[in-house]
Amino acid sequence: MIFLTLIASILIATVSIYQFRKEAREYHQDRLERKETAIAEHINYVLQNTSFELTTENLKYIFRDKITEIADVHSMEINLFDLKGKLLVSSKAIFKLDKDKPKINPSTLKIIQSSLDKRYIEFSNIDDKTFRSSYTYLKDNKFKPLAILNLPYEEDAEFYDNEVQNFLIRFGQVYTFMFFIAIVLSYFLSSYITKSLKIISDKMQETQLDQRNEKIVIEDGSKEINSLVRSYNNMVDKLEESATILAQSEREQAWREMAKQVAHEIKNPLTPMRLTVQSFQRKFDANDPNIAQKLDDYTKTILQQIDTMTAVAGAFSNFATMPAQQNETLNVVRIVKMALEIFNEDYIQFSALEDEIIAKLDRTQLIRVITNLVKNAIQAIPEEQENKLVFVTVFREDNQVKIAVKDNGKGILEENQERVFEPKFTTKSSGMGLGLAIIKNIIENYNGTITFETEPNVGTEFLVSFPINK
Repeated sequence: MIFLTLIASILIATVSIYQFRKEAREYHQDRLERKETAIAEHINYVLQNTSFELTTENLKYIFRDKITEIADVHSMEINLFDLKGKLLVSSKAIFKLDKDKPKINPSTLKIIQSSLDKRYIEFSNIDDKTFRSSYTYLKDNKFKPLAILNLPYEEDAEFYDNEVQNFLIRFGQVYTFMFFIAIVLSYFLSSYITKSLKIISDKMQETQLDQRNEKIVIEDGSKEINSLVRSYNNMVDKLEESATILAQSEREQAWREMAKQVAHEIKNPLTPMRLTVQSFQRKFDANDPNIAQKLDDYTKTILQQIDTMTAVAGAFSNFATMPAQQNETLNVVRIVKMALEIFNEDYIQFSALEDEIIAKLDRTQLIRVITNLVKNAIQAIPEEQENKLVFVTVFREDNQVKIAVKDNGKGILEENQERVFEPKFTTKSSGMGLGLAIIKNIIENYNGTITFETEPNVGTEFLVSFPINK
């Protein structure tokens, strides 16, 4: 309503101004025509009663005194030009010393001569004022052209400008009052109409999936409002059913994810254990003088992996997450080197810029990170490839210990790079795609980071950073 009132006021004001200006133009046009007709009749009367011969040259003698009298009677400036546009006589004082005598513009003269009624009105603007100049032929008794009558006319717009101004003031006062009334009516009408909608809106804003939602009760609502209320109440019923189904589905999904994680975490240690046992069986020599030390190392390795599976199984049985961090002060270089001993691949190389980098970490989780990254690096290298290489480096930078695992495998495709750490994403035919997601979670729990750089058919390098907390 407010918008329509505003638009209506603008349109009415615009149309009114246009109408005032149009009436002003028509008034001046009619006034000039009336003046022209009256002056032409007065001039013809003088011509009929003159004793001079009716020729163009004699007009200046005929109207030498009469031209001023006629101009005073009709309150108009009058000019008489010969047929070539030269001034013959004028009611306006012209000094004899003036070199430039007024004359009709040649283009205007051609228009007058070519017009059917031998009449033309020329418009011009001087100092923001509009002027009209009327040109018409004077003829003798035999309708032979004698001269050209020119009547300069200035449009006085002051009256109509004042009228427009007064109209706009009154119009503005009326529409200001109407605008105020429209605002008040709009407020009360909208409040009345939208009262029921406000109740529904508030209820919809309070609607949540994880709570019991109240239904809306409106007794005196309109047909449309009651229909909307019924739709909302039906939605609440269906929402409760969906919430129940969703909660059950989420519980089942949580159990499935837990089972996948547990299976993955148990499978991770089993592979190194198998490799360790096979290596021990293949390299066992009862006569080796260092057999006792080797047996002790193999035993420690297997026991560490067993402890990992025990911790996972314990966490699952207690309905908890993965094993909690058991932080201890340890030498990262030594732990990484020991974690690599379970792998039999001879192309795995290890390098450390320092013999000892002390940090406070969970031994089991650190071994899990290294095992998973090295295992992925091995699987990234095609079986048929020659000169295989997995290079593991440990170094210190600022106040962080960094572990780099680099391979010369097939790399990671560009479309898969953003999804590398997503759970259940994998490019391998086997596995559930939880490995990198789990170790990323482990690293971030230590406020660490894991990044990678890759190039297709060249290789990939994962870089793990842990803060050094002694």
